[in-house]
Amino acid sequence: MIAFIDEHRDQFGVEAICRTLRATECGFITSRGYRAAKTRPRSSRTLRDGILVEELRRIHAENYGVYGVRKMHHAMRRAGWQIGRDQVARLMRAA
Repeated sequence: MIAFIDEHRDQFGVEAICRTLRATECGFITSRGYRAAKTRPRSSRTLRDGILVEELRRIHAENYGVYGVRKMHHAMRRAGWQIGRDQVARLMRAA
């Protein structure tokens, strides 16, 4: 939701977007909530995900870019990271 507002705020404005989205089923954000979300510090999960994505990219490149989720999970565990297979899959999709 925040990314959508960031993408279209120059064209429509934050207030108008939030007012329009409030009329929909998923419209839960207000302009005040948007500003609060923008100033809120990043969560620890987001910070750790950033570190893990870089490590995943490095290990994937070292292995000629052919490792899938299962082998990447094992490679990350061998490298000393405490990470689950589903988390590796989520981060690989995001990257």
